[in-house]
Amino acid sequence: MTATLSVPNSIESWLGDEAEDLLTHQAKVPKDLLHLPGPDWVDRIFAQTDRSPQVLRSLQQLYSSGRLANTGYLSILPVDQGIEHSAAASFAPNPIYFDSENIIKLAISAGCNAVATTLGVLGSVSRKYAHKIPFIVKLNHNELLTYPNQFDQIMFATVEQAWNLGATAVGATIYFGSPESTRQIQEVSQAFALAHEYGMATILWCYLRNDIFKQDKDYHVAADLTGQANHLGVTIQADIIKQKLPECNHGYEAVAKASGHSYGKTDKRVYSDLTTDHPIDLTRYQVLNCYAGRMGLINSGGASGKSDFAEAIRTAVINKRAGGCGLISGRKTFQRPFEEGVKLFHAIQDVYLSPEISIA
Repeated sequence: MTATLSVPNSIESWLGDEAEDLLTHQAKVPKDLLHLPGPDWVDRIFAQTDRSPQVLRSLQQLYSSGRLANTGYLSILPVDQGIEHSAAASFAPNPIYFDSENIIKLAISAGCNAVATTLGVLGSVSRKYAHKIPFIVKLNHNELLTYPNQFDQIMFATVEQAWNLGATAVGATIYFGSPESTRQIQEVSQAFALAHEYGMATILWCYLRNDIFKQDKDYHVAADLTGQANHLGVTIQADIIKQKLPECNHGYEAVAKASGHSYGKTDKRVYSDLTTDHPIDLTRYQVLNCYAGRMGLINSGGASGKSDFAEAIRTAVINKRAGGCGLISGRKTFQRPFEEGVKLFHAIQDVYLSPEISIA
């Protein structure tokens, strides 16, 4: 397990040499073009949509729970890694999380808005906790026991099962760009439509997956490609989009160059007028593709490492200043001692609670 540490109070101290740049940057795309998070988020954004009163109630429950309640921001614990990365790789660093109840306890103790995990985890303790914290059932997963290992999101749970155990929302992943993506889009679209009929909110992990995206840089995290994945996600009525923080741009050009064929469609103004190389501008382009922020963007915290606190706080600052609505952090929190996981969540949440961290 990671050694215990004391957490400094200053957000600036965690940002280090990047502090001034990240905290004072003025975004390329003005914030006036966006729908920004706030206490009235559900009334302002969703009350005018085709979402039913039951879905509105579920969304309000998500946005009204935990330390970030009624701010328009979300802090979510996701633990589907037992399937996605194997239980051993996920929980050996901190074996208490082989016990499903400890996953829920961490989310509650950390003041999260919700916990997103598997049908099995939530089903094992649903009667004890479904009324204490919003449940998000992850419907599909990639498993790594088939030989040879393959990468495909397949359905593990049904919408009806999620509703029966008291879920507030369902989540799913689509591997955009993969050979299986067409089937996944259809499956998830149908599942999200049914979830809305049952009164649950919907969250989509909009990930890219194809070897062609790995060139001189890893264009799985390119702003232009992830932005388009987000746009496809909101098209099938995801209420919230989960996306990796962008690290580069010009993914369309890189794929075309590597393949020797034209790929997709873009516009040079994406790179000249709508983005720069700054991480806040790259993330703002992701927000822009979520119907200009109407559907909230939450960025993922990434794998655990030596600089988890600094990396998580940096991601939260970028997401908030770009116009996103929160952070979803898994391995950085549960692969460390329980109390440290709570501290890390509180450090992330403090970014969204701080009036000094403004929208760029």
